Amino acid sequence: STDIDVFLQIARTAERGLLDGIFLADNYAGLNEESVQRPFRALDPSVLLAALATHTQHIGLVSTVPALYANPATVARQIASLDHVSKGRAAWNIITSQHDHTLRILGLDSDLSQSAKYDKAGEFVTIVTQLWESLPPGAIVADAARSTYIDRDLLRPVDFQGDYYRAAGVLGVTGGYRGRPVLLQAGASELSKQFGSKWADALFTSHWMKPSAQEFYQDVKQLAADKWNRDPEKLLVVPGVYPVLGGTEAQARQRKADLDDQLDLEYLKGSLASVLGVDADDLDLRRPLPYDKIPLANPGQESGLVRRAKLVEDARARGVTTRQVLLDYITGGHRIVVGTPEQVADDLIDWIDTDACDGFNFNVDRYTDGLDHLVDWLVPELQARGRFRAEYQSTTFRGNLGLDDDAA
Repeated sequence: STDIDVFLQIARTAERGLLDGIFLADNYAGLNEESVQRPFRALDPSVLLAALATHTQHIGLVSTVPALYANPATVARQIASLDHVSKGRAAWNIITSQHDHTLRILGLDSDLSQSAKYDKAGEFVTIVTQLWESLPPGAIVADAARSTYIDRDLLRPVDFQGDYYRAAGVLGVTGGYRGRPVLLQAGASELSKQFGSKWADALFTSHWMKPSAQEFYQDVKQLAADKWNRDPEKLLVVPGVYPVLGGTEAQARQRKADLDDQLDLEYLKGSLASVLGVDADDLDLRRPLPYDKIPLANPGQESGLVRRAKLVEDARARGVTTRQVLLDYITGGHRIVVGTPEQVADDLIDWIDTDACDGFNFNVDRYTDGLDHLVDWLVPELQARGRFRAEYQSTTFRGNLGLDDDAA
């Protein structure tokens, strides 16, 4: 988890596969003393990504930073610096999650209500984006004859007073190498959709079933256009997906079974029980979920309740056992697609062509061979069908995502 050479191998392989970017999840307390596991989020993502930037040329670098606990000016400088170091390949994944172990390690007493959380995050992102605009590139005139480096008349000083944050002044670095860094955000609740449709360039989502993905896709695109006067084509929807690949379908299914066999299902049952809002003793791996005991009230506001409702809906529709639900949810709720490169490509293209998403946030079933399969098997299959790039169109992350009018 702290071996830079492993991360360099991952970055180089992803870039060899012409993928858009590398997305590193993170939280402040990656090691939860109540459930000690390998701290795979050990390294600060911005520091790690800055190191990867010097060994890559095209791959986007997505740094996860909360919009609730840090200082907006610090984050604005951090992400802008990464964008300059990488020459336009930085992105900020805005998270608003609140975990007890994170609150404890930061010395905070309690979490916020759902509405207050997004109000606070909105102030945070407002300050960050305003600071990115406070020193326009055009204000740097570097006129030796006038002994003037910055034209003060062209500055846009921030003067923000909010309920949670305040900031005044000009950031000491332009807000990006070429335009501002890319903004990403994840969430499923109504408040999250409102927030993401306003701020995000790309939304990470979690959908098992295509109809719910299509509904989400339509909702956030319409919100972007109608409420925030944004071009909906500039808001990308990218659900998570776990491809498990094999040379044959049988080989792919055997790989999935081999990975499943390594899991301690009795231990993991407690995590599923927490997601469902039931006691672990209520779950029998051989039987369906105890639907009559799972609370589903008011799923529209809390992201956790939205995920719970989707999980229950999918389990009912498929008629699966609790064991199968657990094996599927071990991915964090992202959809698992098992099969040959041709079968997986068929599935992905179907979702794209039926307005369920604009692309995918690929999760890797096992490093590093799972990434090799993605790059060496799935990507060539998509290229052969004319559905994936043969070379990078841009040197910037924003350009490769198609978010710039001129991807250069």
